Amino acid sequence: MVIPAGAVHTTPLGYDRDSVPIGAPLPLAASAELVHRLSGCGEVVAAFEGKLGDTLLALSGVRAILDWLRLRLRLRSVRVAVRAVGPYAGLIARTGLITRPQATAPNGHRAVIGDHAGIEAHGSTAAVSLVLDPAAPPCWSTDGRAHPDLPARHYLALERRLGIRLPATAPFVPTLATRPNDLVEELRSAGWLSRLNIAAITATSWPECKDYTARRYITLAEHIAEAHQTQARLLLIGGNPGDGPCVTAEAPRRHVQVLHIDGMPADHLADLFPHCHLIVGNDTGLTHLATMAHGRDGGNPPVIGLYARHSHSKWRTGLPHHHAVATDLSDRMHQSDLCPVRDAIAPDTDVHMDAFPPAALAQVSLELLNGMGR
Repeated sequence: MVIPAGAVHTTPLGYDRDSVPIGAPLPLAASAELVHRLSGCGEVVAAFEGKLGDTLLALSGVRAILDWLRLRLRLRSVRVAVRAVGPYAGLIARTGLITRPQATAPNGHRAVIGDHAGIEAHGSTAAVSLVLDPAAPPCWSTDGRAHPDLPARHYLALERRLGIRLPATAPFVPTLATRPNDLVEELRSAGWLSRLNIAAITATSWPECKDYTARRYITLAEHIAEAHQTQARLLLIGGNPGDGPCVTAEAPRRHVQVLHIDGMPADHLADLFPHCHLIVGNDTGLTHLATMAHGRDGGNPPVIGLYARHSHSKWRTGLPHHHAVATDLSDRMHQSDLCPVRDAIAPDTDVHMDAFPPAALAQVSLELLNGMGR
């Protein structure tokens, strides 16, 4: 969906982006100090230590810095090393943002970009330390269009600060390459990835407001299976139980077979998601991961995020197969560009996940599945 600028509270970008050639100066003053310091950097370090979802949506900011360096330094034949540190380094390496490891640059010639915890851990001696705070960038508007998703906010905010029209266009978020792994092969040989299979992400950092529950997901899968007159496989993806990965199957049902996958590493799940026909998830990092994981055959299953409290437009990747089902509160957060935590919205303002009856959510899911040829 293209969101008109008048449909949501926005901040004007300050220039018509489509009319500025790539690499040309913007009609806005750049941050001279930032440009000067970045120009002397021979290494960029992506340092994220916080939440998975915030990290994935902030990678567009890393992309903006690298796009700027390539535009500025290519005439000087200068190579910049790029590496990632922290718990998500392996996932970040799959985006194509990371170059081959090289000798690390001296502290005075390094740029560190990440979240608050990552900058605190790795950025104290760097020439440039950039914090990508999800609460900071506004919803930009240009050419009569709003850019509400967080990757667009991060990318355009840095483009303005750097003062040059950068090459990326929407969607600004990088995707993650996938590869075969043992989990996928085991599930395929056991028949879990055949017929109609649905992944439902039950993990959440805010269960009292953002947990759709396994029971509702099972009912949802039953509605979809009945409509298709087939038996569905439902993969219930949980968070980290603390005792390592755990895969358990429930007793078979008439319409749905249920498999619980708990505590599986995110990189294993990234390889699994493209093999599903539909993914439905709470507003959480694994749902963002499912959207960004790019299948080897180029296929991307539809992903539905369930938004009870936060803005359904801000907390999405901007990728075309990433959809939202949202409460009225979430839509008000979208329209006014508010955050229920930052702006102290009462937790009992809306009905939360009760707003999404499984039968109604099944109709949305069926429309998407039918649009994919299923």
